[in-house]
Amino acid sequence: MMKLIDSHCHLNYDYAPKSVADVVREAREAGVEWLITVGTAVSTIGEVAAISDADPEIYHTVGMHPHDTIEFKDEDIATLERAAAHPKCVAIGEIGLDYHYDHSPHEIQKQRLEEQLELALRVKKPIVIHSREGETDLLAALTRYAARVEKSRVPGVIHCFTGTYPFGQACLDLGFYISFSGILTFKNAEDLRSSARAFPLERLLVETDSPYLAPIPYRGRKCEPAMVKLTAQKLAEVKGVTVEEVAAATYANTRKVFGF
Repeated sequence: MMKLIDSHCHLNYDYAPKSVADVVREAREAGVEWLITVGTAVSTIGEVAAISDADPEIYHTVGMHPHDTIEFKDEDIATLERAAAHPKCVAIGEIGLDYHYDHSPHEIQKQRLEEQLELALRVKKPIVIHSREGETDLLAALTRYAARVEKSRVPGVIHCFTGTYPFGQACLDLGFYISFSGILTFKNAEDLRSSARAFPLERLLVETDSPYLAPIPYRGRKCEPAMVKLTAQKLAEVKGVTVEEVAAATYANTRKVFGF
């Protein structure tokens, strides 16, 4: 069986009536060998760490999602730094800018992003970037950050990529990797598929962002890590290669980005 990695899921979220154990077991049955459960708030650090502690093939990240940066306190950076020392914490994220919603003012988002980029540099871990409608400001911040990352390290990944082709190419040029979710399968995502076709396979990851963004034919259901196979299949179709080639490439790429 080909091996896959779900490079971005949220296993501490609600999958009822299934348990986390059910979701992980079904993912493994579908060929998903490794999972990365991604932190979005200081308050859930313990939850994501406990999930990765319980399984040798699950890792986690810590960070503050841009939606919630208005709640971020100055002392939270120190909390994140302590949490980043956990042996199974593989990245700082998800962090970034989201100008689609007004959950947090733009200036606060930018301030807290900069603080977390500095944290990533201190602890020498890659970043997981959330980007929505803030590409100009985000690219400026990522350019400054990438220039300070050691040349031997990957700066990070743009998760659940839905951006413009120029933004994606600029991120690739900075050394970032790009991850595609089930959105790649959506009927109205032809622009995204065009970008996926153009970006090099050796710089791509696949993810679910579960429990969100279930791929076709599961739209309207809770997404689960097992469904990452459908994104891999669509990426293979778009790029005109076999799904086995996509699985092998994204498996190797994910391990390179996160260092496990």
